[in-house]
Amino acid sequence: MDTDACVLAACRAVLDLLERDWQPLSTAELDQRLDQAVEDMLEADLIHKVKQTSEPPPRNDSATASSSTGEQVAEEGRGDDQAVETVTALLRSAQSRSRVAGRARLSLSQTVPLCLSLLSSHVSYRTLSRLYRLEKGNIHRIFFFFCRCINTLQQDHIRWPLGDEVEAVLFPFSEERAAEGRRLPRVLGVLGHARIPIRTPWAKDRGEPQAKRPKKTEERPAAASWLRLELVCDRTGRFIHCRVGNSRDSDGGGALASRLERESHLMPPDSVLVARAGYPLSARVLTPYPGPGGTRERRFNAALEPHFHILDRAVAGLTGRFPRLRRLDVGNDKQARAVALSACVLHNVLMDVGHAPQGELREVGDFSPDGQGEEDEAGVRLRDGVAQMLHSGNF
Repeated sequence: MDTDACVLAACRAVLDLLERDWQPLSTAELDQRLDQAVEDMLEADLIHKVKQTSEPPPRNDSATASSSTGEQVAEEGRGDDQAVETVTALLRSAQSRSRVAGRARLSLSQTVPLCLSLLSSHVSYRTLSRLYRLEKGNIHRIFFFFCRCINTLQQDHIRWPLGDEVEAVLFPFSEERAAEGRRLPRVLGVLGHARIPIRTPWAKDRGEPQAKRPKKTEERPAAASWLRLELVCDRTGRFIHCRVGNSRDSDGGGALASRLERESHLMPPDSVLVARAGYPLSARVLTPYPGPGGTRERRFNAALEPHFHILDRAVAGLTGRFPRLRRLDVGNDKQARAVALSACVLHNVLMDVGHAPQGELREVGDFSPDGQGEEDEAGVRLRDGVAQMLHSGNF
């Protein structure tokens, strides 16, 4: 080996000794450190031989792929400097100034790029372990501590507009009739949901017999569980309400509708939320007419479609900015909720600094299979009145 490689190996050995004295490593972590040290020695020896012979070394496809993946992740983390600086400043100014948990105790300037890399790509813990020279268990702890810190900022960044903020958020029910449509209600936001698939855990706590569990060489079935994000976004695609549920959550917006009825100050007069079929129809939430209907019903439903596209773009921007939400490989339901909520908070934080989201536009769809939600009399009268005004042009 050359002198530089020997010095580097010695420094790493000293660091390992210091860390072992500070907090003993587990058996698994010691094995990983040993494997990593052997790989580093072989790599350094190979590079030394290449320098001596000036001949290209034999390429290992898997090693090359792993190295290129690590370089790509590092490049992506450095390329989004504005997002990293924004989130770092946000956490630094937050009340909780605790250093991130974990044996390595990364600084904030290292923690934010690491965690944004996990959210913004499908990079594995193994790849980041090699890139940051940390055990996978440490990265896991650091990432979920980061998510918990972001979750505490939900009230500050996912806020229902009140007071003077409301007028800036309200927008016309129908853009075609915006000038003359004074009697039409104005829209405060679009209510909808997003389904986030999560990995079905094959852990021991499922109580499944060993014989029924798939072998490592067999393909596991697709995830049968998901999280349900109940969202309300304003006209810009910024979330003003977020509630994280699971696949068994059949609330269907009922809790939000009840809250809006009880707390009338949340909605100014002559304002509504709009939602796709399957949500409860009320004087505060307007939904489309079910079925084909007549000309009046079709015109009303057509007026709602542009609002639904706002929600579709917001959800597409959320999953486009944070691709890990397309399938959360998290077996713990509590941790999955923390990751999803963190992504929603960061979505608003980055939008506030002009970081426009991009993603493939996909229709969110109705909430229930039959597309029919509960209806109260006040909601039916309001929907019929608005539909009649749109149909007759009597504004």
